[in-house]
Amino acid sequence: MTTLAFLKIAVYFLLVLAVTKPFGLYMRRVFSGERTFLDPVLLPVEKALYRLGGVDPKKEQDWKEYASSMLVFGVLGVLGVTAIERLQHLFPLNPDRLPAVPPALAWNTAISFVTNTNWQAYAGETTMSHLTQMAGLAVQSFLSAATGIAVAVAVIRGIARAEARTIGSFWVDLTRATLWVLLPLSLVAAV
Repeated sequence: MTTLAFLKIAVYFLLVLAVTKPFGLYMRRVFSGERTFLDPVLLPVEKALYRLGGVDPKKEQDWKEYASSMLVFGVLGVLGVTAIERLQHLFPLNPDRLPAVPPALAWNTAISFVTNTNWQAYAGETTMSHLTQMAGLAVQSFLSAATGIAVAVAVIRGIARAEARTIGSFWVDLTRATLWVLLPLSLVAAV
């Protein structure tokens, strides 16, 4: 490796080290329900999402309810992405008039994106329409990462609350991971 390559690795390592504690403290505040600087903008959005989804943000779940919610969310994600892929020829934002994605490939791709492996056994530009990539795959890239964060938070709560019967709400953790963690990170990275 060259000196420049080692320098890049060192700078990257130092940057990660520099943001670890402030970002960790921010995430603790987010998942503990404490006030953050994004609350004025994101709390109304969060409340609207709970109202739309029929979620009571104060009701916590035990591990079985939490796991069931996560599995239902994952199954709905697989079915939704598969449907978008199979019906893409009927939807707008398909300027190349791509046909429906074959069933096995649609199922494989949907499971891959919902489980955050993002394995692609196709050439994207010749298989997936713009809408499929945008509304199916990109959305699942976000939501699968939020699901992983939510599960990590639940495991931490389970360890920290050894005697408690609940570990939080999957729906609250998923929403907070998306709105307070992933969207701001994406905006910062995009800029």
